[in-house]
Amino acid sequence: MTEAIRNIYCVGRNYRAHAAELGNDVPDQPMIFTKPTHALAAMQEGELALPADQGEIHYEAELVLHIAKPYTAGIQVDELVDKYALGIDFTLRDVQNVIKKKGQPWLPAKGFLNSAAISAFRPFPGTAKLTETNFQLRQNGGMVQNGNISNMIFDLQTIVDYIAKHYGLGAGDIIYTGTPEGVGPVRDGDRLELIWGEEVFAAATIRA
Repeated sequence: MTEAIRNIYCVGRNYRAHAAELGNDVPDQPMIFTKPTHALAAMQEGELALPADQGEIHYEAELVLHIAKPYTAGIQVDELVDKYALGIDFTLRDVQNVIKKKGQPWLPAKGFLNSAAISAFRPFPGTAKLTETNFQLRQNGGMVQNGNISNMIFDLQTIVDYIAKHYGLGAGDIIYTGTPEGVGPVRDGDRLELIWGEEVFAAATIRA
């Protein structure tokens, strides 16, 4: 699954409550960063290895889009996207806090191995259909995040238009579209489950 991915784009601070919980300003345009393709890790009921010696690691559950074809001006997101998944943007929070103060790039905090966990892809049902269902992250059986894409600051169309204009967007690219409130730390042995509605899309046990 991960071999065909070209670029991994991510949207930061795309839910107001999440920006607020970290004390961040709400952006006036999409805040885009990238992860190396080596960061991608399929969640397949096994174990997921994360760094154990770089401070606190936070989970950030997100809807992930898969781009089916080259972007052309005026194309609608429902024409452009063929699949969707759920993913976790793992973040070295202590590292991020330091590099933010220094004005340095986010790569050390966001781009480490296995930092882009992802479920299997499902056929994209259209944007309107996606808004009918919440996604969740459960940690050791308890819900810690619960989101709906209707609460995004920048909707899916705005995101794909912005990325295409500034960075390019084509077949095989994926987009982590932002995380709702409730982010928090993971520890060795934690069981994480990504839920769409009532269906478990993916699960893994953390090794850190």
